[in-house]
Amino acid sequence: MKRNMKLTHAFVALFFVAFICAPAVESVSARAFQKGRARGAARQPVEYACPMHPKVKAKRPGTCPKCKMDLRRVSVAAQAPLPDNSNSTPERGDSSSSSGAAPAGMRIPDTPVLDQQGRRLNFYSDLVKGKTVAIDFIFTTCNGVCPTMTAKFRQLQQELGDRVGRDIQLISISVDPTTDVPARLNAYAEKFHAGPGWTFVTGDKPEIDALLRALGAFAPDKNKHPQTILIGNEGANYWTRTLGLSATKTVARIVTDAAEKSVSRQTGAGGEVAVPVPGDMSSSSRPAADYFPNHLLLTQDNKPVRFYRDLLKDKVVLINFMFTTCKGVCSPMTANLLKVQQYLGERVGREINMITITVDPTTDTVSVLKDYTEKFKIKPGWYFLTGKKENVDWVLYKVGGFVKNKAEHNSMLVMGNEATGEWVKIPAMANPVDIANAAVKLADSKNDD
Repeated sequence: MKRNMKLTHAFVALFFVAFICAPAVESVSARAFQKGRARGAARQPVEYACPMHPKVKAKRPGTCPKCKMDLRRVSVAAQAPLPDNSNSTPERGDSSSSSGAAPAGMRIPDTPVLDQQGRRLNFYSDLVKGKTVAIDFIFTTCNGVCPTMTAKFRQLQQELGDRVGRDIQLISISVDPTTDVPARLNAYAEKFHAGPGWTFVTGDKPEIDALLRALGAFAPDKNKHPQTILIGNEGANYWTRTLGLSATKTVARIVTDAAEKSVSRQTGAGGEVAVPVPGDMSSSSRPAADYFPNHLLLTQDNKPVRFYRDLLKDKVVLINFMFTTCKGVCSPMTANLLKVQQYLGERVGREINMITITVDPTTDTVSVLKDYTEKFKIKPGWYFLTGKKENVDWVLYKVGGFVKNKAEHNSMLVMGNEATGEWVKIPAMANPVDIANAAVKLADSKNDD
């Protein structure tokens, strides 16, 4: 009997201990499960992608070889396909939600051409095959952006050194081959001290027009030809474009990065090779619409605007770059451009837009920019832009103003007439009368069309 009582007490005690300890055991198990889940999440594969070129991915942190922006960490499992907005112009939503079309393909034809010496060449076989190339589009009677672009190509040749003519080829194709015969191109090339490895191309107009179409650079009006540089490594099947007025060192870096791509070419029949390019400029009579982004930004008045549609289209624009905490050139530059606005008067906001883009959108919020513009008594028609960093960065990249270190932003003024395709670049600290006169000249050239 006593033995049965002891067993009963022991059983009750054991049951009591199990009952009291059960929540603790369950809690420990839950914690262990959560830790295991966290470890599993930590082990989840991650990779790094460029916010501007989502197809650029890496297993480790680094920078994008195309635009030099920092790669951002993304979870492979959770990552949704990111749009490539490098050439899309979305009409609603922002860059993070718009879908970009896959780049169009093109084929480089082996068009018979003439160089500035009058030598007969085949475009693909003699100038592109097996090389890294930088191709721009000009005409010798141009009074707008062509001389500036050619001068920048000369700077690019100097920056690249003896690689030009060895593994890198510079090519300038005339969009006016009827006028730009070899002798005229030769005189033009000598004017800019073009050296070996820089070929100026002309030929029969139908064949040159077909070549321009194949390269996505044809425009019915020569004055509206694209002010872009087509850069490619034929052997690696790698192609990209950049603004013709981009900083020389930036273009040189894009060219050398292209030259370092590994060979992966598969040549097609007939001396042609299929190459992908971002967009097809030949599909539009307004090359600017294909090049400039249409991302959503905010003005100092907190007004949402689309960069191309609302600010550039059908306008003459003056674009500069700054940040409000700058202790250097930014304030003097703003003060100088304020004089330009005063000289231009009522034309600003009507046919001429002045645009200032912050290179520090995280700090320069709408309210900060509003205080800054009120301090300088900025008048309507001059837009100070901020917004989501990825949107601002992409716009800066496309207009040649992106920098990783805000203190290293350039103090140049990009001026252009979107309708005529004339673009120039001058110091923002130049004489305000000269800047205003240049803007009026661009605006008047539009009115003459």
